[in-house]
Amino acid sequence: MSPSAIRLWQLISPTLPIGTYSYSQGLERAVAHGWITDAAAAQTWIADLLAHALGHVDLPILSRLQTSLARHDSVAFYDWDKTLLAYRETRELRDQERAVGAALSRLLSELDIATPQDSLTYVGAYAVAANAWEIDPSDACRGYAWAWCENLVAAAIKLVPLGHSAGQRILLSLGNDIEDVVASAQRLDDLNIGSSAYGLAIASAQHETQYCRLFRS
Repeated sequence: MSPSAIRLWQLISPTLPIGTYSYSQGLERAVAHGWITDAAAAQTWIADLLAHALGHVDLPILSRLQTSLARHDSVAFYDWDKTLLAYRETRELRDQERAVGAALSRLLSELDIATPQDSLTYVGAYAVAANAWEIDPSDACRGYAWAWCENLVAAAIKLVPLGHSAGQRILLSLGNDIEDVVASAQRLDDLNIGSSAYGLAIASAQHETQYCRLFRS
């Protein structure tokens, strides 16, 4: 096993102290609305976002960020990092992107990995780590997608609620989707990057003012 594979496991570990577990990305509001009431609905919600949000925004931009770093093209890197943030439709999603990015940047600094600027998105900081640890861009995308799925399934287990076995069945299904989503994301040209996940945007915006919450806004 290569050292870069082990570093990828470290980068996507739920023990990484960057706070991703404290966000539900609109899932909490979707449950409160009654849009998600069981395991099947949770799986559909997460799978749709994996394909149409991550697959059309996060993953293609992650690949471009890593390519920019490999080419020492700081202008392209900053442009794609800003573009990623612009695709976050709500204040809640933008705040999450900045907060987790700042946490990962601080951690990387403590691990002697320099970040190219003080303020990065989470995806931007993730790309910095992947580049520093020589993680293959396709593997970096697979790892990012898996960590995202794992985080949302953990949130669904708490919120719906679901049993842990049901959560693992959802992860098995999502894991089967990741390879196709990553392959599709890496085929996208610049003009086709973008997503219209209206349900996510509505749920996230309404979660900002939800009276009672388990997850951060």
